[in-house]
Amino acid sequence: MEDRIAATLREDPTMATLVDRHGRLAIEPADDEFTRLCTSIVNQQLSTASAAAIHERFVGVLGGDPTPDRVLAADEDALRGAGLSRTKVEYLRSAAEAFRDGDGDLTREGFAGHDDDAVVDRLTEIRGVGEWTARMYLIFALGREDVLPLGDLAVRKGIEQVYNGGDDLTRDEMRAIAEPWRPYRSYGTRYVWAEYES
Repeated sequence: MEDRIAATLREDPTMATLVDRHGRLAIEPADDEFTRLCTSIVNQQLSTASAAAIHERFVGVLGGDPTPDRVLAADEDALRGAGLSRTKVEYLRSAAEAFRDGDGDLTREGFAGHDDDAVVDRLTEIRGVGEWTARMYLIFALGREDVLPLGDLAVRKGIEQVYNGGDDLTRDEMRAIAEPWRPYRSYGTRYVWAEYES
């Protein structure tokens, strides 16, 4: 994390405390966007521990990191045996087909000229990719720095815990809290996650 980002986040005294506590956290594009998208699909509606275990078994079934060809060639029963629901198997296959047929349009280069909302619109055309998965893709696959994924339960609970003693906040109140983090809300999000999970 660069000094200018830390300086922006530190303008919020509460966030400054989190930066001190958790050190420098990075937002970087993934080495492979498809692999990252698969991780987000596997992680949908699962605890961190469950998701990690299922993801490890999923990669084992594939015989390596996910590629569109590996996902499409994998035996459905073996994928189910790894802990994936029938629905998630369908979602992973839909994503694999979109990447296989997409001619690079779903990669960082393909999305280079698109703003975040346009990326979300395009990704959510893929069966099984909703708003949450698309926002995770913006942060963790594309390395976009100003994403506030309020569809993520841990982000909402984390903001409530850190900024409001655990009491409920509306999404508008959360957006207002995150306003001083602009244009680095993805970093602010990472600090909220780090605090919530610690």
